[in-house]
Amino acid sequence: MDAVLLALAAVWGAATGLLIPRAAYRFAVEPEEPWRMACPAGHPLTGPVRGWLGPARCGPCAAPPAQAAQDVPVPGAPAQAVPVPGAPVPEPQASTVPGTATRTTPTYAPNTLAPLVTVLACVALAAATGARPELVGWLVLAPVAVLLAVVDRRVHRLPDALTLPLAAAAVLLLGGAALLPGHAGSWTSGLLGGLALGGFYLLLFLINPNGMGFGDVKLALALGVALGWYGWTVLFLGGFAGFLFGAAYGLALVLLRRAGRRTGIPFGPFMVAGALTGVLLGALAG
Repeated sequence: MDAVLLALAAVWGAATGLLIPRAAYRFAVEPEEPWRMACPAGHPLTGPVRGWLGPARCGPCAAPPAQAAQDVPVPGAPAQAVPVPGAPVPEPQASTVPGTATRTTPTYAPNTLAPLVTVLACVALAAATGARPELVGWLVLAPVAVLLAVVDRRVHRLPDALTLPLAAAAVLLLGGAALLPGHAGSWTSGLLGGLALGGFYLLLFLINPNGMGFGDVKLALALGVALGWYGWTVLFLGGFAGFLFGAAYGLALVLLRRAGRRTGIPFGPFMVAGALTGVLLGALAG
């Protein structure tokens, strides 16, 4: 049974993780820009849920070009420029397709890291939680948390379209788990944990808005619910682990002279990593 559970968690992590690169590409825009509606090559993104679900590369980009189209010249088509040795390479042009960035045409992030992280997180959660009802909640929440971490790392932004539904989903999923026999947590404790961690991040935001984004406050609501499910000790450990991971990363950048003391770093990935650490510890102790 344990092997079957781990295998199902791995399949779920792989299936959902493969959807992350496209969603991250579409969400990774500046606050005043609309979500991207076209791929880097300018093809409209189509598929389920208005193109939000699908592989990283769109259909035209993934399809191999026809050999005939490459070898046979089209009458009336402009001749392609022949590269001259030593001549400068033209700069890439900014995309003019609506819904894409106005800067140099963006590209997808590598397609291996996010799916791999999602698989590892889902398998670890399944191994630590076992066949308890809350595992369904962890497996549903994990891919969205990884997506948020990817987006925040790329543009230092945690979109409301992800953080607020994540918090609502955490409340509903764990509320359902609390109604089933065999669970190892407390829904009331989870609600209080979300308020406590969200309130703490709100206080940090009010004290230093330049050091803590309001998106972090909203993400803390969902992470607090997940951590609080296993009690106040797990809430403290998971919250502290996020700050510890972020501080270690920032210190490493300073020591490597890749950043200064005032350089901003995306904190969302470390919040997610800390929460995952806390949930795993709570599940193992439960």
